[in-house]
Amino acid sequence: MHIKHLSLSNFRNYSTLELPLQPGVNLLVGRNGQGKTNLVEAIFYAATLNSHRVSGYLPLVKHQQDKAVMRILAGFEDRENLIELELNVSGANRTRINRSDTPRVRDVLGLVSAVIFSPEDLDIVKRDPSNRRAFIDDLLVQLTPRLAGVFSDYDRVLKQRNTLLKTSRNLPKDSPGLDTLAAWDDSLIKLGTEIIAFRQDLIKRIAAPLLSSYEAIADEKNNPSIKYKSSLTGSNIVEPEVFEEDFLVTSDREEIETQFRTKLELVKSKELERGISLVGPHRDDLVLYLGDYPAKGFVSHGESWSYALALKLASAQLLREEARAGDPILILDDVFAELDSTRRTRLANLVSDNEQVLITAAVVEDVPTELSANRIFVTAGEIVVGNA
Repeated sequence: MHIKHLSLSNFRNYSTLELPLQPGVNLLVGRNGQGKTNLVEAIFYAATLNSHRVSGYLPLVKHQQDKAVMRILAGFEDRENLIELELNVSGANRTRINRSDTPRVRDVLGLVSAVIFSPEDLDIVKRDPSNRRAFIDDLLVQLTPRLAGVFSDYDRVLKQRNTLLKTSRNLPKDSPGLDTLAAWDDSLIKLGTEIIAFRQDLIKRIAAPLLSSYEAIADEKNNPSIKYKSSLTGSNIVEPEVFEEDFLVTSDREEIETQFRTKLELVKSKELERGISLVGPHRDDLVLYLGDYPAKGFVSHGESWSYALALKLASAQLLREEARAGDPILILDDVFAELDSTRRTRLANLVSDNEQVLITAAVVEDVPTELSANRIFVTAGEIVVGNA
């Protein structure tokens, strides 16, 4: 897969933009703040309906404008798809595929696949569980687009259940006002079980490509692995420490559902005290191991870079093998300036044969020469294609 053309209207700092792109490597060069990252953000948003920089879509709309429009012409083998996304400050967003309206915005998922790597991806290794959940869930949606609806439904149920828990704090346990909680419990368990099972399955599928990617990019010969820390198991609900009994082993849906329901009953009184749901995939974490130790808090800065890169390269390999769109678009956003010369060379060798690679850099010299073929210079929202 590759993007043939990108059109933007009132997106970030672009009033209008027409950008032709080529298969192979496209290098977007410009000083910080000129708009080069905005271009790759638009493409990644079309693939995932998420930004790698902000939550929500409103920051993508140009200041003081009421909507932003993205048009992306994507080619795969002998086919083309024109994807149009309209992001509205007020009212519902809209999408069109090949000039036909779609019933739902998420119907565009699966038409474009993309993997982005940026300096912020160190947070997957170093920061909070939410970063790791976002990583695996974004990949899941690209591999299985219908899961976007499952995540949306789960978030809706979670909000409704939390609202009920907050308003029921002072009610006795046998209060009739708590009758509706059972219905929300059933929905939470059903949707949450599906999410957890898919996460568990993906952890197994990504294990081999993660190992091979890490070995290709790192100096150290430590084996990376992932374990699923679940709120369904163990006794550790609130505290962040990792205990072996907190890891979920099974991927059987019936077993997960049974554990979910049992744990929910055990913590119900505590949930009513705190007015929040304490069990479910929204409370879970991926524990990234390097050898025998969790990567978070134990590995060096260089090892963290290698791990984060390996996660993204493994994601690209899975999408290449399993997604209907073929090779994912690889996006390297201001990455090379952060890498030492050895990792720069290794990364260049690993990505150079991908069908399309989009690279952003402040200066051309940061990028290995073999990756600087089609140069696009970006200055204050204006572009020049060529060797300017």
